[in-house]
Amino acid sequence: MSEANWYVVHTYSGYENKVKANIEKTIENRHLEEEILEVRVPMQDVVEMKNGAKKNVQKKMFPGYVLINMVMNDDTWYVVRNTRGVTGFVGPGSKPVPLTEAEMKPLGIRMENISVDFAEGDMIAVVAGVWKDTVGVVQRIDYGKQTATINVELFGRETPVEIGFAEVRRM
Repeated sequence: MSEANWYVVHTYSGYENKVKANIEKTIENRHLEEEILEVRVPMQDVVEMKNGAKKNVQKKMFPGYVLINMVMNDDTWYVVRNTRGVTGFVGPGSKPVPLTEAEMKPLGIRMENISVDFAEGDMIAVVAGVWKDTVGVVQRIDYGKQTATINVELFGRETPVEIGFAEVRRM
């Protein structure tokens, strides 16, 4: 069994989420869960000014592109390539080229497995960033994004906050 890599697929602009949904449906129908592991449309938070008010909105980081974590073979290539809205894989000619570790880092995708010395329910202290000197109980750990979610008191109520692994220490 060859290993899965991240590939970039070019889509018609505005079709990214449709392509993601269509590929996920095909994975389910053809039972390709072992070969096509994840389909992602990378989003980023952007502050927009609308009618004089700041508004946080999610924007696509790469309009016209979808990232797919898959094992490349004739079947998976065919399925993705023939999904409505897909114009092709990114790579020279028609040969898909997997993303390198360095290319994936800014996208929040990590290949290596990270282990942390805390678990859900543990008390952690925030040692850097916006929430420095805050203490909280770990509610959720997301290894993919390398974040821990803790509850922080904000305006007199508990609010969940996502903090990167690098910014926290176990107490």
